[in-house]
Parts: sequence; C-alpha cells; structure tokens
Amino acid sequence: MVTDQVTAYIEKQTHWQEALSKLRSILKNTSLEETIKWGAPVYVAHGKNVLAIAGFKNYCCIWFYQGVFLKDSQKKLMNAQEGKTKALRQWRFESIDEIDETLILNYAEEAIANAKEGKEIKPIKSKEIKLPLELKEALEKNTALKQRFDTLTPYKQKEYKEHIGSAKQEKTRLNRLEKCIPLILKGIGLNDKYKNC
Repeated sequence: MVTDQVTAYIEKQTHWQEALSKLRSILKNTSLEETIKWGAPVYVAHGKNVLAIAGFKNYCCIWFYQGVFLKDSQKKLMNAQEGKTKALRQWRFESIDEIDETLILNYAEEAIANAKEGKEIKPIKSKEIKLPLELKEALEKNTALKQRFDTLTPYKQKEYKEHIGSAKQEKTRLNRLEKCIPLILKGIGLNDKYKNC
C-alpha cells in the first residue's frame, strides 16, 4: 500500500520522476522504513522521521528532519527557511547528475545513527492565534463555511487567521475575508496555489 502511494507520488511529478526514483532506490539500501506523510515520501527509523524526498518546480531534494546534527563535511545542506527552521536541513538537486549514491548513503546512515541516539530539536509550539472578529462572525453566520474551516489542518486555519487578522483596518480585514471564503469552502489552504507537488 505505502509502496503504491510512493510510486504514485513520484509518477505525478512533472519534472523529477527519474531523479526521485533514483533517490528512492538509493534509500532502499538503508534500514529506513518508507512511508507517506503530508502527501510525500518520508523515511523513518527508530520511531523518528529521519528524511523525506520531494520534487519542486526547480529542484528535487532530500529533507533531513534533524539535519542540523549532520556533520555536512561536503557542504550539501541548507536551511530552507533561515531564521524559522531550527533542525530541518535540505539537500537540493537541480539535475539527476548531481545525485551521488555513496554520499547520500553516508548522510542517510549518519542521520539514522543520530535518530537512534535521540538527537533532536523539538519544534516550538507557536502561540495560539486568535480568530479575527470578522472571520468569527462569518463562521457563526455560515454553517457550511464553519464546517469546512473546521476540517482544515491547524496550519491552514492559522494561515487564514493571520492573513485576515493582520490587516490594520476593518475594511481590509473584510476585503481579505471576502477573498478567503471561496478558498475555505473549497477546503484549500491560503497558500496551496504556490505549492507545486
């Protein structure tokens, strides 16, 4: 079942099918267990998410969940969101030729060993963002909207709360709410259109 889901994920990639297939075959030579989380292939060891593979518009990559602990002697890793991401590190590939099996296995084995040792930086829970008054009133008036909003992931709910609530003027908050309602009713997140899977 999981194998089929990972295969389906790779097959729907428009640019990176071959590269992701190659990364997957390399990772099968480790003790990592393949699974699907958040719609993408994730590799687990010792009950911990160790790494994931993903395709984006201009590159494919390996995410190391606790990559901050890797030695990175070859300087392959980057912090994709400087200032926000504490532990996560990304290794980008802009062509299949950049994929070095031996090097990837070395990094993966070190990441597995770190997971076994329990090395991790736990994510800091962000403070709860209040529901903006305008959104609260709209949810109270529209049952379908409330039901859809409640089915969104906490992250997607947070995006809407921040987007609407961060406007200084009531007029702007109402304008933003009006634009967000159709997206919420479709069950999609505010920034989903920017994500390319």
